[in-house]
Amino acid sequence: MREYREKTDMIRRSIWQPLLPVLAVGLLLAGCAAVGPNYTKVEPKAPEKWHTDLQRGLNGALLNPETLAHWWSTLRDPELSSLENRAIQGNLDLKQGLARIREARALRGIQQADFYPTLDAAGSVVKGRRSEHGVTGITGTLYSAGFDAGWELDIFGGVRRSVEAAQADLEATEENLHDVLVSLLAEVARNYVDVRTLQARLAAVRANLKAQQDIYELNLSRYHAGLIDELAAEQSHYIVESTRSQIPGLETSLERAKNRLAVLLGEKPGAMHKELAEPKPIPVLPVTVAVGIPAETLRHRPDIRRAERNLAAQTARIGVATADLYPRFALFGTIGLESISSGDLWEWASRTWSIGPSISWKIFHAGAIRQNIKVQTARQKQALIQYESAVLNAQEEVENALVAYAKEQRRRDSLKAAVTAARRAYELSWDRYQAGLVDFSNVLDATRSLQSFQDQLASSEGTATLNLISLYKALGGGWKSLWPVVPGSGK
Repeated sequence: MREYREKTDMIRRSIWQPLLPVLAVGLLLAGCAAVGPNYTKVEPKAPEKWHTDLQRGLNGALLNPETLAHWWSTLRDPELSSLENRAIQGNLDLKQGLARIREARALRGIQQADFYPTLDAAGSVVKGRRSEHGVTGITGTLYSAGFDAGWELDIFGGVRRSVEAAQADLEATEENLHDVLVSLLAEVARNYVDVRTLQARLAAVRANLKAQQDIYELNLSRYHAGLIDELAAEQSHYIVESTRSQIPGLETSLERAKNRLAVLLGEKPGAMHKELAEPKPIPVLPVTVAVGIPAETLRHRPDIRRAERNLAAQTARIGVATADLYPRFALFGTIGLESISSGDLWEWASRTWSIGPSISWKIFHAGAIRQNIKVQTARQKQALIQYESAVLNAQEEVENALVAYAKEQRRRDSLKAAVTAARRAYELSWDRYQAGLVDFSNVLDATRSLQSFQDQLASSEGTATLNLISLYKALGGGWKSLWPVVPGSGK
């Protein structure tokens, strides 16, 4: 046993002693600066304030991070808050996004592996015969076993740039998941508001239908009594059926909104029907909404952060392509045993080893390397343009949301006044009709107007809340404080 250890130590020294100076030089050279451009983080160019005048409760105060992260709580609807939390746990798009993050992390690990040496084990038994017209003309068997090691020195930084690109890709993938979360939370709220809005519209239509049926039955009895002509009875009849015809379309839209909510929560269509069966009011808007300043919003939005990380990754890929212009240096070494007799394979005399540096250089490839550098540079320009486009689109989205939020509230106020006036006109026309002062066409017109304004008002109430949801989505709300609780989101 002692003799075996002494032989093993001799083999180890005979291999590593010549290798140490080469390794030292390699480590020194590996510390050289990487080729290609160094990335400097870009910042979005933002105006000092929003172009749109802030009205109807909007103000330019700095956004409270907690409020922005849980913006739906400003609507004070416990049912909505519960749905949002359940969507975070069950949504399939989020789960897919998390799987993509795990994939990106593994890809980064593959690139990082290129920093380290490789070690392979091999063994073989080869039997063959040499030609009699050659050296010996004998038949024999060769037994061998050993290890092969190699290490490519990252002198010009190609590996470092590839790891840099993989890291930026990972961060872009994480920002993409943030963006999915922002969209998911907004979609859940939108569909919930749609449910409540459709329920309100259905309630108004059914109430009108009942009142119109009472009028029709009254007119029908008066017609049979000879007090009015058939025209008034038929007019009241078709207004009843016209109102009744609106119900199936509203019910279909309500079913769709409930089914969509179920899917967003990762549940089967129909799963939300019982829970949302009882009509409830449309969530009420908060008194004030802080929107902050443009620069704050642009730095916060995940789509802009993702575009910036894509630009960083593409900048690093220019360095990866540039590294192909330079030679590659590597160290290799083998240690093993070789014998023509299996019984002698483990003897000291059967040892074999080799060590040395190697160099490879792509001298002529018909300009392909330089063309690849041009390709990666052009892609970097595209990534920069995509980043600038994302910034502009984000500003447009916020500006449009600010306008829509304020204008819809103004429209809602006008519709409230219209409903009040239309109800009074209906009451007056009905009183005068009963008194015989006007014909039924006046009641018919007043009924249509009241019903139309009531439906528009219910829709406007929902649209105003939907515009607030769109505004918070445009501001990038919803992901930052929730991110740590997303299942599987740990680094």
